[in-house]
Amino acid sequence: MHIHILGICGTFMGSLALLARALGHTVTGSDTNVYPPMSTQLENAGVTIAESYLVEHLQPAPDLVVVGNAMKRGMDVIEYMLDSGLRYTSGPQFLSEQVLQSRHVIAVAGTHGKTTTTTMLAWILHYAGIDAGFLIGGVPLVDTTDKHLQQVFAHSSYLGAEKLTDGDTEKTGYFVIEADEYDSAFFDKRSKFVHYRPRTAILNNLEFDHADIFDDLNAIQTQFHHMVRMIPSTGKIIMPAATISLEDTLAKGVWTPIWRTAVLDSVSNNANTEENTLKDSSDWQAELISADGGQFRVSFAADTADKKATAVVDWSMSGIHNVNNALVAVAAAYNVGVSVETACAALSDFAGIKRRMELIGDVNDILVFDDFAHHPTAITTTLDGAKKKLADRRIWAIIEPRSNTMKMGIHQDSLAESAALADHTLWYEPTGLEWGLKEVIENANIANPNMGNQQVLSSVDGIIEHIITYAKSGDAIVIMSNGGFEGIHQRLLTALHNQ
Repeated sequence: MHIHILGICGTFMGSLALLARALGHTVTGSDTNVYPPMSTQLENAGVTIAESYLVEHLQPAPDLVVVGNAMKRGMDVIEYMLDSGLRYTSGPQFLSEQVLQSRHVIAVAGTHGKTTTTTMLAWILHYAGIDAGFLIGGVPLVDTTDKHLQQVFAHSSYLGAEKLTDGDTEKTGYFVIEADEYDSAFFDKRSKFVHYRPRTAILNNLEFDHADIFDDLNAIQTQFHHMVRMIPSTGKIIMPAATISLEDTLAKGVWTPIWRTAVLDSVSNNANTEENTLKDSSDWQAELISADGGQFRVSFAADTADKKATAVVDWSMSGIHNVNNALVAVAAAYNVGVSVETACAALSDFAGIKRRMELIGDVNDILVFDDFAHHPTAITTTLDGAKKKLADRRIWAIIEPRSNTMKMGIHQDSLAESAALADHTLWYEPTGLEWGLKEVIENANIANPNMGNQQVLSSVDGIIEHIITYAKSGDAIVIMSNGGFEGIHQRLLTALHNQ
């Protein structure tokens, strides 16, 4: 079957394209936003990508058009598809029908950390010898000599085994999926994850986001609850303890056993009565051994008789948010038969994923990192991890407010505070932003002068020139955007090399 994907370079649709190829289909696609790492892995996999959305891309007619959620009525290619009576579906519906129906689906949902947690969980399962399929909204970093793991994690998705042999019996295979709350298509405004019907679900956090399609937090909670309604009573829900937005969602009704998790900080001065409350209300705990989250002990309170239900993670990642991501991943793996000891050993060998505090260059001892953070909470947690891990360096934050929610100014009042941990912050204000980023940051700095040195610049060239002028050996630069950011990453590295 010939499948053409509209919006093929999106993180979800690109991963879907690779699964369709693995199923034996001929896959082509078109997009206007063609940039690495997704474009690179698609080209390496032999998928033909056409620039822009042209009617000619659907001539001759493919057997099926998979429509990305960036497509809208009024676009020539969409009107042609409808007028011609071409067979079409959404990405989530295709995935549900072609891959997920026969699997034990483990869905990872939440405003933040979905990609990282999904990758961790898939890594743990394969490390444990389970041939699980997965779809991740990003490209894993692979740092292992294991040839099998190198092959499996070379791309952002993997079909895996539909059935697994367990002794003399056969059981359903597993599929780990990043469960996005964004809508499915112009003709299906339900969240993508409603199609997935998970048996195990991680609900990692829940904040207001995607203001272009959701009116408020309650609207997102409603979609989350639609998914919760589908989780069987023999399944499992895994979520951080004392997360009010999630507890309110479950208060609408829940029919599935829940494991709650908590990160306990006994290293810094943050340990307090609240920590004891979290410990009492959680089934799983991660106790910090190092303040930056580079070492922590995982334990399952309900299985204290089993010595293998506690183990230490000693890894290259940092940040309390990543400790939480790791903890829910360990719990989900345990739920399908992986010991805590094996899961923690797997995470100790985990290299991370591209664009999540990924070190992309070191020029004259100036470290340059790429990170996907595009929400105030994600910016704060990323910088918190960076400050703790890179404690002897000045931290520069370069931030592009690119998401639809950011462009609408929904979070403008919390932007300056979100970057307060950085020593220097350069905000990029692109042409056409409907609200004044410069005024917002200047007013915030006046109101609270302790939020670091924050400036707003209107060009990438200006940002690079500023860095070249003022950054010095021993600094660390964290570039945060959920897009290509006009190629700033390589342009900055080249300028640093040439100075």
